[in-house]
Amino acid sequence: MYPIKFVPILKSLVWGGAAIAPYKGIETSQKNIGESWELSGVKGNESVVSNGPLAGKTIAELVQEYKGELLGEHVYANTGNEFPLLVKFIDALTDLSIQVHPDDELAAARHNGSKGKTEMWYVVSARPGAYLYAGLSKEITPEEYAARVADSSITEVLARHEVHPGDVFFLPAGRIHAICGGCFIAEIQQTSDITYRLYDYGRPGLDGKPRELHTELAKDAIDYKVYDNYRSVYTPLKDEEVELVSCKYFTTSVYDLTLPYARDLSEIDSFMVVICLEGAGSLEVDGEPVAVRQGETVLIPASADDLCLIPEGTMKVLTSYIK
Repeated sequence: MYPIKFVPILKSLVWGGAAIAPYKGIETSQKNIGESWELSGVKGNESVVSNGPLAGKTIAELVQEYKGELLGEHVYANTGNEFPLLVKFIDALTDLSIQVHPDDELAAARHNGSKGKTEMWYVVSARPGAYLYAGLSKEITPEEYAARVADSSITEVLARHEVHPGDVFFLPAGRIHAICGGCFIAEIQQTSDITYRLYDYGRPGLDGKPRELHTELAKDAIDYKVYDNYRSVYTPLKDEEVELVSCKYFTTSVYDLTLPYARDLSEIDSFMVVICLEGAGSLEVDGEPVAVRQGETVLIPASADDLCLIPEGTMKVLTSYIK
């Protein structure tokens, strides 16, 4: 198998902006594009291959056909015929709703065996003064949470973080969070679209009606602990791998490259997703090159042994796989 690209799935949303299409170098008549689903196995939103002899097939069809050759034997044994990661770009013109996601146990019990949703954010760009919410700033009880949703004071107990390009946040299931206006983010998460909306500022959706809140469902999903630091701290380096986040669902690294970087894939027994954040270049997989540019996402099958990231001038990429 060879490196696989997909047709992006563009989502028009009430809080969406106008940055995703030019960032990715594509033309579209859609407005308010808040998300581009780069690689998705979510039912009803399966990514479709855009390159090579597999063009037109969905990611679900590829997994069913190639199994461990595509995903990795240990990954396929754990996740079966569902592609286990969802990769997005998110452009927030205005604030997203305050949200939380259930963990695997709660999601399975409530949503017909579904997976939970642990995720991470990499801030690609941000307007001056832009911020987001991640975690609680003070301890509250489930009862106080519900009361603060009712009186619109929930943001007063959330940890607010001013953000800049390169900032990283790990969001385990149960952590209250929201991306706010002026943030452009790359998101990597479990394959799940289960979101409990806590608060939405009283605004209408694109249909003119208030969007549904999930106050009671969220009450049992929230992690009410307060943590010392909600950012993922790392030291940026040139021409080296810098690991950002590692959990059982994904391990993600960033490469800020001016020189080629070779990566041995033979021992990881997992697919690898490569997300080009800046610049352009090529990915050479087992000696076969494929061009990549800013805004593109490429899936490297688990059967690949070698990957070389080759910048044209400069190139910054994220990589993510499952240990």
